[in-house]
Amino acid sequence: MSIYGVHKLCRSALHDLHVREELQSNPAAALEKFPLNVEEKQLLLAGDVAKLWEMGASGFLLSYLTRWDIFGLTVPVYCERIRAAKDWRYDHVFEVSSGREHLARHRP
Repeated sequence: MSIYGVHKLCRSALHDLHVREELQSNPAAALEKFPLNVEEKQLLLAGDVAKLWEMGASGFLLSYLTRWDIFGLTVPVYCERIRAAKDWRYDHVFEVSSGREHLARHRP
């Protein structure tokens, strides 16, 4: 995996008008100019930011693509997809509580 290539693409889209224009007009050809593997290219073309994030890509850098609707990523679409991502930082789901549940169990 070359998440570096995904990050490079996002930064290039931010800083280089020609890269942005090519990503909008011919995205598949534009991706060939970056060090990406086949899976990363497919995920980018599909706008699958959730899977890219799960693979280690920066959500912040991926969000650059929404500025120009690259790969069909608008802000609402990006938000919906990134919220569906599995958080790789945690092995289990945390339950949100007030911390007072144990008091109710111990009351007579």
